[in-house]
Amino acid sequence: MKKALLTLAGAAFISVAGAQTKDPANIQIIEGGKGYYQETIMKDISKVNNQLKEKKPYKRFVMDQSKMVLPNKVDIYKKLWAFDPISQGNTGSCWCFSTVSMLESEIYRMQKKEVKLSEMYVVYWEYVLKAERFIEKRGHSNFSQGSEGNAVARVASKYGLVPEKEYTGKLNGRKFHTHEKMYGEMNTYLEGLEKSNAWNKKEAIETIKAIMNHYMGTPPASFNVDGNVYTPLSFMKDYAKINPNDYVEILSYKQEPYWQQVEYTVPDNWWHSKEYYNIPLKDYMKIIRRVIDKGYTVSIGGDVSEAGFLRETQCAMVPDFDIPAKYISEDARQFRFSNESTTDDHGMHMIGYIKNWKGDGFNWYLIKDSSSGSRNNDPKVKEFGYYFFREDYIKLKMMGFTVHKDAVKDIIKKFK
Repeated sequence: MKKALLTLAGAAFISVAGAQTKDPANIQIIEGGKGYYQETIMKDISKVNNQLKEKKPYKRFVMDQSKMVLPNKVDIYKKLWAFDPISQGNTGSCWCFSTVSMLESEIYRMQKKEVKLSEMYVVYWEYVLKAERFIEKRGHSNFSQGSEGNAVARVASKYGLVPEKEYTGKLNGRKFHTHEKMYGEMNTYLEGLEKSNAWNKKEAIETIKAIMNHYMGTPPASFNVDGNVYTPLSFMKDYAKINPNDYVEILSYKQEPYWQQVEYTVPDNWWHSKEYYNIPLKDYMKIIRRVIDKGYTVSIGGDVSEAGFLRETQCAMVPDFDIPAKYISEDARQFRFSNESTTDDHGMHMIGYIKNWKGDGFNWYLIKDSSSGSRNNDPKVKEFGYYFFREDYIKLKMMGFTVHKDAVKDIIKKFK
């Protein structure tokens, strides 16, 4: 509801100030509710579930980018190594796909080895940890599909990592992941425990695992890679050579003191991590550009539901009818987070950039994505599965990112 009210307010603002804006883009209303998700992902899933929920078309209030020259071609970017984008299907696991993709790039950066990791192995154990906390807190803990990027390191520290081919999480010939029924069964079961006050942790966790084993398969305890047998922990340490403790979360929001580690107060931070390095917005933007320049990729998260975020062009920017770029400040950023028009709704993998596109005064960033919105173009083109973010969108709407600590060691030194 708050989003809708703010959108109407933006429309009213345009009628007064539209003639004064230098932004070449105006407002347009387009039809949403179709595209790759409904026409491809859900049609494939329906073959297994024998049902397809029709998504009714709806009207969207968006920025008209049709007259703009946009940098929405992958080849024009300085691109760091990453696997091609893959789909998260019908799941709320963007936090995992983006951060696992970043770890794959890290393995290549450090060893020049191409190692495809299993996202679903991390998701499986994250659900176990969520269920454990739900039980320990007697129902007073968030149990949902969402999480944060730094959850991957937390899970990996305890359970390790595995190659994707050892645990796909897809059964019955399914092409796409779908967790709707699985999550529904787990959530209903946990709610039943709360109603009956039957908090047998060991029994409950075995039931949660049994549900996931049915829908995703049982994760491996050991496997063979290049003629050697590994456990998930030894594979992570000895083969992938990933140390989960090497990855940190950088945040910028004004509601907490800068230059302190703070809690990111969003539902997906369900374990209430207070390990976020909170820094001023000016430093935050400098670091993003710098780490990409130094060869590090980042898993970045924030809001993707704005009028300037178009699946049709795959470009994201802040239109003047929201706020002109020169006026984007820490206050503007915090205001939107506080009134919930900026939400923590999607995680992506930033893998490249281009400087001052066509002299527009902005740097643009190449974003690898796992959601369906970046797949509404031709699957045969290089842009399939990517977004292109203008830096003003990152400045206003992207709240935090995960990166190797060596890329930001000068920043970390400033913290107590």
